[in-house]
Amino acid sequence: MSRLEIRIFGDPVLRQRAHEVEDFDGRLAKLAGDMFDTMRAAEGVGLAANQVGVLKRLFTWEVPQEDGDDLGGAVVNPTLLDASEEDLQDGEEGCLSFPGLFYPVQRPLRIEVGYQDLGGDHQKVQLEGYFARIWLHEMDHLNGILFVDHLAKHDKQEALRRIRDYRIEQGLDDPTPPKPGGLLLGRRPR
Repeated sequence: MSRLEIRIFGDPVLRQRAHEVEDFDGRLAKLAGDMFDTMRAAEGVGLAANQVGVLKRLFTWEVPQEDGDDLGGAVVNPTLLDASEEDLQDGEEGCLSFPGLFYPVQRPLRIEVGYQDLGGDHQKVQLEGYFARIWLHEMDHLNGILFVDHLAKHDKQEALRRIRDYRIEQGLDDPTPPKPGGLLLGRRPR
């Protein structure tokens, strides 16, 4: 297995809806394995395929347990079947595509999700609390929705400013504006 590059906010793939998985083969299993390695190396609890630049409806998740028997797996083509509308939970969320940022997000307390496993078999699960939060966060990713989309206006503005600063610090964006003339006048960049 190998580690994949985690896309940082600003990468357009994070805003795209992932495509249904139709082929349940060795390539899908390898992708899931690589995503597990990537997620663990980044110390995350969930990772959606579009976060590593792959537009497939797949995410991995894993929560360490005190007894050493971690809970997790690979989830393919998830569909939200039910969510508690009145019972909500507030909690801090972060995201591997927003390094170091954590903000309060309100989510349903309980959900029911239909999905397929890596073999293509249909499954159904009911989740509550932290597990529901993880799955909803990753399912949002597969639809091009990011956790900052759920934030209060002032928190969202602060988060976007902080991630912009992060991208500049990491050399992911060119902070200098284009020089006059350049491409607008049809000149080649030097």
